[in-house]
Amino acid sequence: MHYSRVVAPAALILALAACQRHAASPKLPPQPVKVVTLRAEPVEIHTMLPGRTEAFEIAQVRPQVSGVIQQRLFVEGTDVQAGQQLYQIDPRVYQAAVDSAQGQLLHAQGNEVTTRAKLNRYGPLLKAHAVSQQEYDDALAAERAAQGDVLSAKGQLERATVDLGYTHMNAPITGRIGRSILTVGALVTANQTNNVAIVTRLDPIYVDVNLPATELLRFRRELAQGRLTRAGDNAAAITITLEDGTTYEHSGRMEFSEVNVDEATATVVVRAVMPNPDRLLLPGMYVHAQLAEGTDPRALLVPQQAVQRNSHGDPQVWVVDADNRVNLRPITVSQAIGTDWLVMDGLKGGDRVVVEGLQKIHSGDTVTPADVSAPAKAG
Repeated sequence: MHYSRVVAPAALILALAACQRHAASPKLPPQPVKVVTLRAEPVEIHTMLPGRTEAFEIAQVRPQVSGVIQQRLFVEGTDVQAGQQLYQIDPRVYQAAVDSAQGQLLHAQGNEVTTRAKLNRYGPLLKAHAVSQQEYDDALAAERAAQGDVLSAKGQLERATVDLGYTHMNAPITGRIGRSILTVGALVTANQTNNVAIVTRLDPIYVDVNLPATELLRFRRELAQGRLTRAGDNAAAITITLEDGTTYEHSGRMEFSEVNVDEATATVVVRAVMPNPDRLLLPGMYVHAQLAEGTDPRALLVPQQAVQRNSHGDPQVWVVDADNRVNLRPITVSQAIGTDWLVMDGLKGGDRVVVEGLQKIHSGDTVTPADVSAPAKAG
């Protein structure tokens, strides 16, 4: 009897505690979340790649005759025109060579007149047997040799004239000239390896971009599969972003892509031509080029804020099903477009993806979704 009186109150206390715990755990209401409903829409696909600017044309000014520089006829850092004289080399030696060649030509031409007249006289005399055949042949050979002397003298005169012209060192192309390496009074030699100045054409200018071979294959595969359609006249359009983050105001066009893959970098060089009327772009500048690939007619975009990463770095999103239950779904994305990711796999049109309230939900939870989808873009 004493033992029973002790047990009964203890059992009553345990029962009351259990009831209190049960009453303290009411069922929680569904977690409110905000979702977007995915809709397929046409999206222009671009690729952003690093690149370097290259001169459209560049020419090294070098002397083609030897002599002392008498004059510099340009201002460093200014634009020059093709054929504009840049330097004057002392021409006196070359002028003397021209004069000498002209005298040799006159002498040869005079000898030709004499031999031709003799040949013309020997023609009728040969028919009258007044001269022998040998004498006529000698006259003919002398006239032909005189013609050869005239041609040789003309060649010597032309060569001397060309050398005299080379004393005028002219701009080979139109462009902007840099600093002068040599000054007045310096001796230059024909075919020297060191340049005297450099002329660079800056408008237009090239932009060379290294496109990974895998990206090129993906691009061509998606075109072949019909996932992408060519962007018409804009298919070759390229825009660039400068090193300071500003967007260059002019757009260019793709000129060509290299036919071989660089084995060291596994890339293909894509060259674009950019207008450069203000000479803002200079050779060797680092830029980011945006290449227009085409248009995906049924692209799916998911907000970047909705995408989480697992421990392996793979993207995943919370999807609300028809019963308003959430499940974590792995997806595949390719590139960022604005504030969205372009979805390649894992989602379809009509899926509801959670964009707010992600931290308070777990797999299988029932939620109260509020759709905040923006109106679909016009295709």
